[in-house]
Amino acid sequence: MAEKAKKVTAKKAAEVKKKVEVKVEPKIEKVEKVEVKEVVKPKVNVDWLPSLKDMLEAGVHFGHSIKRRNPRMDEFVYAIKNGVQIFDLVKTRAALEEACQYIVEHVGAGEEILLVGTKGQAAETVKSEAERLGVAYITNHWVGGLFTNWEQLKTRVDRLVEMRKKFEAGEYKKYTKKEQVLLKREMDRLERMYGGLVNLKGLPKLVFIVDPTREITAMREAAHRNIKVVAIVDSNGDPRGIERLIPANDDALKSVIMLVKAVTRAVEEGIKMAKNRQ
Repeated sequence: MAEKAKKVTAKKAAEVKKKVEVKVEPKIEKVEKVEVKEVVKPKVNVDWLPSLKDMLEAGVHFGHSIKRRNPRMDEFVYAIKNGVQIFDLVKTRAALEEACQYIVEHVGAGEEILLVGTKGQAAETVKSEAERLGVAYITNHWVGGLFTNWEQLKTRVDRLVEMRKKFEAGEYKKYTKKEQVLLKREMDRLERMYGGLVNLKGLPKLVFIVDPTREITAMREAAHRNIKVVAIVDSNGDPRGIERLIPANDDALKSVIMLVKAVTRAVEEGIKMAKNRQ
């Protein structure tokens, strides 16, 4: 009897529950399909880049001996001949074109660039090209703290600019000969250290480096201030931290001059683009 009463009670409870429950149908809104078009940035004509034949004749393909090999650069090495690593020039030229496009894009957007090449093979070309274009450069030695202590070093650059103007205007002629000698000595010292930075208005957004292995301090400071790096990297170099690398011989004079001029041509195109946007 008790079991029968339990069954009846359970049956009634199920019926009541069924009446109370409300079935809610999920509301599905019709969403129109939107076609997303990929934004493709227009590429700049880079017909002025050196050909594979020109690069071969300039010795761009010669890397370092296998003993100085950095495994991270192996993907750009085509072969090893007589213990020397040989770059794949097809990859090198493709990387050079990509680096130049990158420079044109960023300089064209109004970003300042700093050119760095303190080794003998690069210094003269970097300086002459930078002065021709009116961009900042370093060819003597890296100024420690240039990026990390820019606010302080900028006062010394401003001091050099001020002294230049006063010497040109003849304002120092009122001083004694000894004082003039001391002032000239100070200006020469500032010129050696900061002469290439007088066109730099603020921290650059981009830096081009010849041989980042040699310019390790510049690489560290650039990383600290999130400054983008484009660099010529030999087979013994470390490509980490470089936004666009150009795998190539950074020791042979002809190779360095050819690559530096290609990069500075990209800077020139970017400057023209920036002026046209104004």
